[in-house]
Amino acid sequence: MTVRTTVHVMRHGEVFNPEKILYGRLPDYHLSERGRAQAQAAADWLADKDIVYVVASPLERAQETATPIAESHGLPIATDADLIESWNLFEGERVAPGDGALRDPRNWSRLRNPVKPSWGEPYDEIAPRMTAAVHRAREKAAGHEAVCVSHQLPVETLRRSLTGRRLAHLPLPHSRLCNLSSITSFTFDDDRLIRWGYTEPWGI
Repeated sequence: MTVRTTVHVMRHGEVFNPEKILYGRLPDYHLSERGRAQAQAAADWLADKDIVYVVASPLERAQETATPIAESHGLPIATDADLIESWNLFEGERVAPGDGALRDPRNWSRLRNPVKPSWGEPYDEIAPRMTAAVHRAREKAAGHEAVCVSHQLPVETLRRSLTGRRLAHLPLPHSRLCNLSSITSFTFDDDRLIRWGYTEPWGI
């Protein structure tokens, strides 16, 4: 008998970061007021779903985004380290457009290979860890639905991997289908992906 399960993979909400630091895996970066509202909008969108398992990256912003979802379904939040943000050599530096580390010629060697990419965790390492996390959630929620809260690049890389797209891409917002608090939903028959969809509850 085929078991149909949906795993909703969500990007966390907006982070309070007035200094425009690339925070990466650094601790103590929390949701802004707007980010908390985005998380609640996602929880409202998921409220009538058959959610039986909620899991998040260990970073605070992901845990905080998962909180209203878990609370609305009366569930604890599990933690999966494979959902964590990708590591980046610019972590802790200011990388605002037109300013900061990206304009410093001493850093340009880090940008030499965008296909890998040379400035951080390789795409071909992100994809398998995210896929493993999604399938663990699928198994936990077998026959129902699960929510995984992660980060922009890991979610984008996962979607590209599961849908057969090229992993390498420009690290720009317009090249990624993964806005703040967005939800990418994958439906499986057993372990076979049969469809996927994308929504932005904050924009609905």
